[in-house]
Amino acid sequence: MDTALSNALNHFFKQEGLPEGYMNLVHGHLIPLTAWIHERKQEKPLVIGINGAQGSGKSTMSVALAIILKHCFGHRVATLSIDDLYLRKEERNRLATTVHPLFKTRGVPGTHDIQLGVDTIVKLITESGDVAVPRFDKSTDDRWDETEWPCYRTPVDILFLEGWCVATPPQPQNQLLTTVNELEASEDREGVWRRFANEALASDYQRLFSKIDVLLFLKVPGFDAVMQWRGRQERQTFKAGEGMETQQLTRFIQHFERLTRHSLEKLPGLADVVIELDDQQQIIHRIHR
Repeated sequence: MDTALSNALNHFFKQEGLPEGYMNLVHGHLIPLTAWIHERKQEKPLVIGINGAQGSGKSTMSVALAIILKHCFGHRVATLSIDDLYLRKEERNRLATTVHPLFKTRGVPGTHDIQLGVDTIVKLITESGDVAVPRFDKSTDDRWDETEWPCYRTPVDILFLEGWCVATPPQPQNQLLTTVNELEASEDREGVWRRFANEALASDYQRLFSKIDVLLFLKVPGFDAVMQWRGRQERQTFKAGEGMETQQLTRFIQHFERLTRHSLEKLPGLADVVIELDDQQQIIHRIHR
């Protein structure tokens, strides 16, 4: 590893508060993975989807991969999170009024601006110049003003689209009949919320996911691990004067439980690369199809 790459990665790790051991993951898995990605880069830009449950480290991994691809292979790389495509607060409030109150909370399919995502991807891989990429501020629960969006020099060679439901297929209708947790049992007894989200996933979201050329799946040990990891993240945030208390967090994570479990069942058979994590968030297997 050359000095420039090492410095860039160490700066990013320090910025994110990552442990020194993360560099072992870089050497053992991320550098080999970037070589695999580079081999698949043809003349046209490559769009890579990364799916991983909350707290799995998908955002960190996408940025680290981008840094390595830039320094080792000279690729122009951009990252886009599906979280940055959330509808504005007023739009979600409108959904909460007209469809179901649970749509006030960002997260599930139906709470993203899919057209914005499609347009952004198309611009990043086809236009020449500078393209602004949307960003969402979770502290205010609203999208940044367009004048504050970061810009990427385009066209990019490689684009990462990461998110907890990226490339997740819709559920069969019969699976929507049974509630999966207390949130659904008490606040979506008629199934209106989950059916609407599933219909959005089956239709509009497929336009976004169809742009993906290669899919990486971070396979977590189970949903209990998601609760544990996200709880750890939130405790750190709470110490900084933000974040949710345990009861709030449990309710919030239950919004994501249904499709997280569905992804764990379906995506290992659909992804081009499956990266399996243990309870300590360490990679234990990397499987290429």
